[in-house]
Amino acid sequence: MASSSGNDDDLTIPRAAINKMIKETLPNVRVANDARELVVNCCTEFIHLISSEANEICNKSEKKTISPEHVIQALESLGFGSYISEVKEVLQECKTVALKRRKASSRLENLGIPEEELLRQQQELFAKVSEAILKLMRLE
Repeated sequence: MASSSGNDDDLTIPRAAINKMIKETLPNVRVANDARELVVNCCTEFIHLISSEANEICNKSEKKTISPEHVIQALESLGFGSYISEVKEVLQECKTVALKRRKASSRLENLGIPEEELLRQQQELFAKVSEAILKLMRLE
């Protein structure tokens, strides 16, 4: 867990996440606690290494935000080119999931009513409100 001191050495991956990945990857293998801790430290160091390299690449290209392309270039430059095809697959999956979430959160799509019908209903409501306002004005 990260501390508030801002020291990079204090940043680690949540152990619960690592434990879950280990169980999913090796369901029939017992892993000692110190081995789990070593895996956490290795993952943290790997992420730090890749993100630092991606940040350098980002800075050299005069960008302010690290993009997936910067991470892919970092993997290549650090000798992890064999991971790139899998990284690209995962990136595509993430984009697909994000797009589905955006579509699912669209209120219009969740209603299941065509946009034309919604527009007609809206105009009908405006007409009713206008009538109500006119009636109120006549009463005064």
